[in-house]
Amino acid sequence: MKLFDAHCHLQDPRILSLAPRLIRSSVDTGIAHFAVNGVSEKDWHLVKQMSESYPCVVPCFGVHPWFVPERTTNWFTILREFFESTPTAAVGEIGLDKGSRGKQIDFDDQVEVFRKQLELSKELKRPASVHCVRAFGDLLDVMKATGPFPDGVILHSYLGSAEMVPELTRLGAYFSLSGFLMSMKSQKAKKMLKAVPSDRILLETDAPDALPKSNLGDLYFVEGDPSFPPELQALGENPHLRANSNVLEVEKETSELPKEMLNHPANIHNVLTYVASLLEMSKEELAGLSYSNAIRLFSYEGSKVSLKVLFWSKLWKTEYLVCITNYSRSVSNVRPTIVAPALRC
Repeated sequence: MKLFDAHCHLQDPRILSLAPRLIRSSVDTGIAHFAVNGVSEKDWHLVKQMSESYPCVVPCFGVHPWFVPERTTNWFTILREFFESTPTAAVGEIGLDKGSRGKQIDFDDQVEVFRKQLELSKELKRPASVHCVRAFGDLLDVMKATGPFPDGVILHSYLGSAEMVPELTRLGAYFSLSGFLMSMKSQKAKKMLKAVPSDRILLETDAPDALPKSNLGDLYFVEGDPSFPPELQALGENPHLRANSNVLEVEKETSELPKEMLNHPANIHNVLTYVASLLEMSKEELAGLSYSNAIRLFSYEGSKVSLKVLFWSKLWKTEYLVCITNYSRSVSNVRPTIVAPALRC
């Protein structure tokens, strides 16, 4: 089972020093790619460096709405320069926010910055990863005015209504699901998920945020997480390697997880399990579906996954890297050429 984390922040200062370990342990669980999103001019270089160090990291550059006030006068020129020097990059994280933090930021400024970045994603023919909190009407207005988006718009950690899904889909939206989905009432979440076309479903972690509301014994821990009490730290990172008796004992003593607990990117498996249960499909089916959707979406010209797909050979029972000549997302019948065994990140 292979997974694609369609949106995360491994450059976040809370986990940056731990990124090599987090990536290694996550890859060991089957995560093949991480779309790492920058949020401001201050961290774009970190995302770029990480992508140069790890083949599995897809870099994304953008100004998040929370950081709109911090942008410099030359922010858009600098952003263009990053894309020129990093042809593997997508756009993100960008968006609109009218939540408790977003409402402190001038909304006209948010819209202006968001619109410019959406237009840039169209010009570059790259997908854009979008943050939207309590502003879906405004989001739809901007997308209608600047769209459609044939190269895709990722509505990351989507918690919007089922009713908005068809119109957003027509504009080119993909719906990326994270641990935040578990905060939505299950019936509302199921209704929304049933409205999403199967070829537009993505999975993500938004790590180090969006910790899934799962049992303690099912979660991967970020070792060194300062929010952890010592008894939790002692359990170790991997839930499959912990002694069940110890976990049960600590779970009884721990009424709830620390609010500031960091999310490990390997917890995408918990998101997979939850979403699959709501969609009434197997984890394997959803994993394959979301992975193929992400590969198609991120296969723009210059991307690390461009002109490449992972091909499972039933004959050799081996993963092979498949290069496709004259590949087009609109072409359904392609003739793959097996080049070499696929490389791990």
